Amino acid sequence: MPLEILRNDITKMAVDAIVNAANETLLGGGGVDGCIHRAAGPELLAECRTLGGCKTGGAKITKAYRLPCKYIIHTVGPVWRDGTYGEREQLISCYRTSLALALEHGCETVAFPLISSGIFGYPKDRALRVAVDTIGEFLMEHDMTVYIVIFDRAAYQIGGKLFADIAEYIDDRYVVTHTDSRREQLRRKNMAEPFVEMQPMFSLSCPSASVDSAPKPSLDDLLVELDAGFSETLLKLIDRSGMKDSEVYKKANVDRKLFSKIRNNPDYKPSKATAIAFAIALGLSLEETKDFIARAGYALSHSSKFDIIIEYFIEQGNYDIFAINEALFAFDQSLLGA
Repeated sequence: MPLEILRNDITKMAVDAIVNAANETLLGGGGVDGCIHRAAGPELLAECRTLGGCKTGGAKITKAYRLPCKYIIHTVGPVWRDGTYGEREQLISCYRTSLALALEHGCETVAFPLISSGIFGYPKDRALRVAVDTIGEFLMEHDMTVYIVIFDRAAYQIGGKLFADIAEYIDDRYVVTHTDSRREQLRRKNMAEPFVEMQPMFSLSCPSASVDSAPKPSLDDLLVELDAGFSETLLKLIDRSGMKDSEVYKKANVDRKLFSKIRNNPDYKPSKATAIAFAIALGLSLEETKDFIARAGYALSHSSKFDIIIEYFIEQGNYDIFAINEALFAFDQSLLGA
């Protein structure tokens, strides 16, 4: 997956490079910085002494020594004052310069902490927004897998209003489904919906014969009636959108190799998260999304918080997959993408 948010200890990440939220001396400190220096061993400090420090917003690279990664990229985040001293621009620079160094050294996988959100005091929801936006922008132009590694729940926070709005939206749909008895749900549904006569899926016109005597369609006839499958529909929708393949799979937070499998296999069955990710990338309406993922055998249900959160963002017209994944992570749900 090109961008993934996960809970882990960054010193345990077996990636090409981890990013250290360092101070200007690069000689170790508290928080993530101290943990990385302790895990890497004294050799890291010895190399850092040769680097001459680093300015805020900049980045420098070292070996990883006793860590399971290849490199450590040290970047110095801004200390939060009140947001009017260029903190956001400096934080953006941290991510951009770190990613540029990773690219320069041939890294395919990189893990970031949430820079400046600890003892430097940058508000966690704003720090997360900067991280996701800046990394997402980079990934639209480059092939790399990037992780934002959160050590614990206290280190992660989306905007308070957004969290409250989604929680209310979930409550309005999910709680009723899970607290009413089955009989009460059916009663409410029957009272709310007018009677609609069910129509047969397949109809055959035969003026000289009754329905009972009409010949039944063969299996081959029924298969002809089937809608296009997921892969075929996806490719048609991409053509309709006018976007390039690469633009679509990057917007879907899906890597190129998986997209190639889908394109080359008409019978490919994606995961539900991948199917929905492409619906988001294509900007499909809620009804279009339901039809699209049904071609892969899935549905949206108010029995699932994951599904309700997806529905919330589509109804809000917010198709930013990284913002959606922030919210899914905040509610302990699976993320969109491969």
